[in-house]
Amino acid sequence: MNQYSGWLLDIYSHTERGVVLWLLCDDGQRRRFRQDFPVTFYAAGPSERLRGLWKFLERQPLRMELSRDERRDLFSGSTIVLAATIESPCALPPLFQMLTRYFPDLIFYNADLHVALRYAAIYKTFPLARCHVLADEQDAIHQIKVLDSKWDIDHEQPPLRVLTIEPDADPFHNKPGKIHLRSQKNNMTLDLEKETPLLGLLGYLLKQDDPDLIITTYGDTWLLPLLLNLSEKRDHPLPFNRDPDGQVSYRKERSYFAYNQVIYRGQQVHLTGRLHLDIRNTVMYGDYGVDGVLEMARVTSLPIQTVARVSPGTGISAMQIVTALENEILVPLRKEQVERTKTASELFHDDMGGTVYDPIIGLHEDVAEVDFFSMYPSIMVRFNISPETVGTEKKTFETAAGLTSVVKREELGLIPQTLAPLLEKRFDLKSRVLSMSKFDCRYKNYKAQAAAHKWLLVTCFGYLGYKNARFGRIEAHEAVTAYGREVLLRAKEAAEDLGFRVLHLYVDGMWVQKPGSRAAQDFQPLLDEIKARTSLPIALDGIYKWVAFLSSRWNKKIAVPNRYFGVFQNGEIKTRGIETRRHDTPAFIRETQMQILEALAKASDAKELKDRLPEIRRLIREKQTALHSGHIPLEKFIVHQTVSRKLEDFKSPSPVSTALEQLESAGKSLRPGQSVRLVYTLGMPRARAWDVGTSLDPRRVNIPRYRRLLSRAVDTVLDPLTGGGRSWLTQVEQLVLDL
Repeated sequence: MNQYSGWLLDIYSHTERGVVLWLLCDDGQRRRFRQDFPVTFYAAGPSERLRGLWKFLERQPLRMELSRDERRDLFSGSTIVLAATIESPCALPPLFQMLTRYFPDLIFYNADLHVALRYAAIYKTFPLARCHVLADEQDAIHQIKVLDSKWDIDHEQPPLRVLTIEPDADPFHNKPGKIHLRSQKNNMTLDLEKETPLLGLLGYLLKQDDPDLIITTYGDTWLLPLLLNLSEKRDHPLPFNRDPDGQVSYRKERSYFAYNQVIYRGQQVHLTGRLHLDIRNTVMYGDYGVDGVLEMARVTSLPIQTVARVSPGTGISAMQIVTALENEILVPLRKEQVERTKTASELFHDDMGGTVYDPIIGLHEDVAEVDFFSMYPSIMVRFNISPETVGTEKKTFETAAGLTSVVKREELGLIPQTLAPLLEKRFDLKSRVLSMSKFDCRYKNYKAQAAAHKWLLVTCFGYLGYKNARFGRIEAHEAVTAYGREVLLRAKEAAEDLGFRVLHLYVDGMWVQKPGSRAAQDFQPLLDEIKARTSLPIALDGIYKWVAFLSSRWNKKIAVPNRYFGVFQNGEIKTRGIETRRHDTPAFIRETQMQILEALAKASDAKELKDRLPEIRRLIREKQTALHSGHIPLEKFIVHQTVSRKLEDFKSPSPVSTALEQLESAGKSLRPGQSVRLVYTLGMPRARAWDVGTSLDPRRVNIPRYRRLLSRAVDTVLDPLTGGGRSWLTQVEQLVLDL
């Protein structure tokens, strides 16, 4: 027997039996191991149908062990099931497709789970885990032991070899001519037109550097398919796969509807023995980068290539699955439970959502923003809210605040078990980030990890009520919001009892003001009192020098809860719901609004804000002159709009449909969920797709429309200072005429 120590790079199913593991060994070698790993799935239903399934499985050519077993269903308790164990995880997906077609009335469990999650539940593994392996001469694993924990913060970093491949242009908007390659050892540029040297040098680089992680730009949707097709055409293999027996696998592009929006996921290219990340096809990459992707894989146990391309909801679902497997709880193929019958009154009462108090419109000084730390996940853990703990009618259990259903407290639920260590780790990370210098070498990594945790925790609440969640239950979702409402009301009462004026409440945050309170220590008694009354962690998000809560554009007397801007004491600007936060705002308008905010941020307090108005008036005059004189670059007029449907599904003309039609004529197409770039134009059609391939005449830009958009953005940030009235842009235009 041989012993090895190193980091677990990847795990996937073997084509014949068991699984393949890749280890980054301490001696610098990258070793491939195989391990027998039989998998079991279960079926429940009427006895006659289970007997029929048993006979059907006996006729299959696969080696399989069948038995009758008793297992725990999270919702119904102990259940008699048929258990089927097969040697090869690869054989399960095609078998299962056949079973769902012939036995649609049976309930299947543990049937469609990723092999990495099954393995993690048994051996406590996770991507880049530090492991000790005992293997024979054929590299078959006999024993594996994990040496660290996914919840460690300062764990030993794996020696990943990274290769970056980036084209010199966006392939959708321009034709790239070269690709740039960077690694620890090499830095080169290759010409895409010179196919033979391109393939030779790229193949040499892959063999010489032997990267563990290949980071590409447009690698999924364009670059890797192009290079692989080229290598096949020229009969010049490229060793993108490190595993000689592995195949490059493709996942199709798709569009789907979630969270009230259409989301697009591009085609995926997965490698074996190496990792491939396309930064243009990686979910939330802009929020947390590679460090966040690796942390997401670490805590969810999903393979790195998979977790990078799926939503945080899939990540939290994976964590729940691992917890369920560790506790020998059956994982259903789909949720079989439906919401209990409710009267209209019960629906209105139970499904009220979070607490939102309209803010006091206007400008306010010395305002503290206090937020509960991951409020809804903390409520789930603190009050043991989980699908199996909510909804029972036993009177000995604690009643959820404001609900007719009750929550069981004796046994820790599946969801709290899953979330508790994640919450603890994020809290520790946030505490370290707040106490360390931004120049500390660990700061960036800690921030990325905390951002990854944030998205998992944000999603876990939505998944609790999601109709397709395996462990979702609407009553549990309602219980969380009920506790949330109670918690926020207690926080409000605590603030008022201590003499603070509450300006705004929004789900998990509160904005308060008190004469003479300007420093962090002035608000500490409030934080202590809120924590004592709610038993939930709360923190001071910051103290504003001034903050402006905005009204509706259509009615100045109606407040908009999540539309405000302000400046913290450290000079940081925070905006919500205004033009700078919208992805469909042209760059010219976004930059102008931010420049106005930066000018206002120089004021030490609200009294000095009006002293900044002459400077702002000059700025607006310059922007207005540049707009009308044609000095604004055309690309700053681009509007990004998300495509919500196919071109043929548009019922009436719109800027988006016009742009899509123009792109179709140019041989380019977009799927729902993708973003189209357009410029508003004069005459018909009223919009022009930016990427049609021909230049746009500057005289066709719809300057009056952009002027109206600019006027709206300027008024948004200046109205709270001046009390509204005539448009600021109109005033500046009049000044120009007067001059």
